[in-house]
Amino acid sequence: MKPPLIDRGDRPLAYRSAYFVSDSTGITAETLGNALLSNFPGFTFAKHTIPFVDTAEGAAAVVRDIDADAQSGLSPILFTTTKDPAVKRTLGAASATVIDLLSGHLTELEAALETTASEQLGRYHALGDATQYFARMRAVEYAIEHDDGQSSRALDIADVVIIAPSRCGKTPTTMYLALQYGLLVANYPLTDDDFPTDELPSMVASYAGRCFGITTTPLRLSQVRHERRPDSRYASLAQCSLELRRAEDLYRRNRVPFLNSSTKSVEEMSAVILQTLKLRA
Repeated sequence: MKPPLIDRGDRPLAYRSAYFVSDSTGITAETLGNALLSNFPGFTFAKHTIPFVDTAEGAAAVVRDIDADAQSGLSPILFTTTKDPAVKRTLGAASATVIDLLSGHLTELEAALETTASEQLGRYHALGDATQYFARMRAVEYAIEHDDGQSSRALDIADVVIIAPSRCGKTPTTMYLALQYGLLVANYPLTDDDFPTDELPSMVASYAGRCFGITTTPLRLSQVRHERRPDSRYASLAQCSLELRRAEDLYRRNRVPFLNSSTKSVEEMSAVILQTLKLRA
């Protein structure tokens, strides 16, 4: 169903349908496609990720959905990373603006490397370097064990210790750094028990050089907490303001770098942490 237009000053917010279609997981199509779409903030996109489209029949089913969207007025955009010629031809017939995210680049690489690209499907997310793969899996296990201050075991090997009040974005950032970069990341929640001391909590105090703080705006934190515990003191604007003020004072006193998560994506936050702590990417 086409969503209603929302008035945005003197011009309406435009809606389009965006499809990310892949013969594998769809992660590449989704990541590259979203990176391109982010350059057009005046639009809201109804997004659909469709993985494992590796036959012409499967592609035809996708085309039927795209054509239906086109008839409803959503003017679809199709991002694809499929490799099979028959699948590409079928998708190319859709009533959409088709953007092949790989073809031009593969041609350039074939010329540079003086060979043809592999026709094997799913190469973009193959196991690759087994050492790196298992390092990421270990990092995810470490992140789960050390989420929300659950464990102090092996904190001495942590690459990063993220500290912040509850619901500021510690866990998503931790998991992204672990899965994307294979970093050992722990996170610790700042609670009333950690104040009014001027020092970092005892569990993480020995690792101050690896700590990174997160803050947000009181209003944003209150909104997020209300989803978890509606109409509670925990979610009140006064409590959120107090916790954030104390946390930021703690960061400054202990020279812990920090950032505001209210306007940043997990990817942006992770990039700042990597750069600030001079960690390998």
